[in-house]
Amino acid sequence: MAIISAQGVEKTFRQPKRKPGLAGAITSLFSREFTEVRAVNGISFAIEPGEAVGYLGPNGAGKSTMIKMMTGILVPTAGTLQVLGREPHSNRITNAAEIGVVFGQRSQLWWDLPVRDSFDLNRHIYDIPAHRFAENLARLTTMLDMGGYVDRPVRQLSLGQRMRAEIAMALLHDPKILFLDEPTIGLDVVAKDVVRKFLAEVNRDRGTTIILTTHDLVDIEEICPRLIMVDDGKLLFDGELKHLRQTLGSRRRLKLEFGTDPGPITLKTAALVTDDGLAKHFLLENEQTSILDVLTELGAGHDLTDIKLEEPNIEEVIRTFYQNKPAAVGARP
Repeated sequence: MAIISAQGVEKTFRQPKRKPGLAGAITSLFSREFTEVRAVNGISFAIEPGEAVGYLGPNGAGKSTMIKMMTGILVPTAGTLQVLGREPHSNRITNAAEIGVVFGQRSQLWWDLPVRDSFDLNRHIYDIPAHRFAENLARLTTMLDMGGYVDRPVRQLSLGQRMRAEIAMALLHDPKILFLDEPTIGLDVVAKDVVRKFLAEVNRDRGTTIILTTHDLVDIEEICPRLIMVDDGKLLFDGELKHLRQTLGSRRRLKLEFGTDPGPITLKTAALVTDDGLAKHFLLENEQTSILDVLTELGAGHDLTDIKLEEPNIEEVIRTFYQNKPAAVGARP
């Protein structure tokens, strides 16, 4: 049974029209006109317990709106949405007891209090048994390496330290689902690596379902095997990253390095992209083409010193996807 189910979910906001100038401002006081903005447009998907799903899209695509509906903060305009078998906005208190939420731009920690005090307050809010709270706090403190600052005021923490504490706070009550909205935004490389490894471990070892929105595509690659991609409020893709790569083709890059410049090289198995003399850069469009095929066509008699084959990274795959803008490629039923 799906832990999260969305069927034809829509969310429309009414925004007042603002007319220019003083006259327009006065007119608006007595005659309000509104425009409707559809942030989420008929989205359907199902997420199983224990999945880690990346919810991806450009700014304004409706990612945060969907997260807020799944957590019960916003009410859908149309469609049906169920989380843990319940309608989130109608069961906010019950729902909150079984989910954890981290918004990268919002803090749940008390600014002037030590981190531990915020954790203890959360223990009372969620009515966590003392022994379970102590076990979870010890485990999370170790896993996130928070021992050096758990007794320091939040205002003295770096952004990376604060984000680790935010994630720990969201997990203290053992939620079944963890919603993360831009959890690595603004973090340095080291802090991002710690957060990514921790989230992947929590999903793998404890079976916590993770729903992650992010602009950092490495987050998706390291944490989420499945992608849900949206744009203009509509579902464009729902499936595994490897399937997305297959859908768009492999487009591997091949670099051949020579001891002496062999001059211009034209191959049927690979398209020349750049020629730097001693280094020739090719693009392999056909995923069935192997290095052996290229070397066989190249033939002997060249002073070949090195071969490098690079698979397309996730940035390139997703950029290609949005440029092509297909309609619901690979969408699950």
